[in-house]
Amino acid sequence: MFTGIIEELGEVVTIEPGADSSRLTVRGEVTTTEVAHGASIAVNGACLTVTDHEAKGGVVTFDVMAESLRRTVLGDLAVGDVVNLERPMVLGARLDGHLVQGHVDGTATITERRPGDRWEEVRLSLAPELAPFVVDKGSICLDGVSLTLTAVGDDHVEVALIPTTLELTTLGRKGVGDRVNVEVDILGKYVQRTLALGTKDAR
Repeated sequence: MFTGIIEELGEVVTIEPGADSSRLTVRGEVTTTEVAHGASIAVNGACLTVTDHEAKGGVVTFDVMAESLRRTVLGDLAVGDVVNLERPMVLGARLDGHLVQGHVDGTATITERRPGDRWEEVRLSLAPELAPFVVDKGSICLDGVSLTLTAVGDDHVEVALIPTTLELTTLGRKGVGDRVNVEVDILGKYVQRTLALGTKDAR
């Protein structure tokens, strides 16, 4: 479980594509501290398992399976790209963002960026199947970043990025046409599932 508060920007070191999988190696100073084989790290919001690591170089490697490549934008990464990194939350720590599983539900494409004085409003497309899980002023996770929705439509959502988010996450570097990983609020998914089962039982 994660919080959506990015700890650092890492760098993609190598990518070894397979037939239906990929081996991804990332360098980071903070998130690789005391990392162990089998540990979890969220890379652009996708929870990945450490399969190899070099403590001195701050380098960790992950095996990215077909399901992750299909649902996320991890397959779009190239060597040298910057990625958002976060270690799992510690039980008892403050929850500064919101509950994030690291289980990406799909992707969205940035369709508009509107700069403000020191912040930006960003509009993104949203797949119809994800629309029931977003509400105005609710939480959403974009590329691993916990954000509050400022506007919600049938086929889009909007968020406002403060200077800290623009500076310390990949969202400050993304442009119109770029895709991002999307994880909707887990509470919304449970509510929708419960209501669907209740309706089915009523029949």
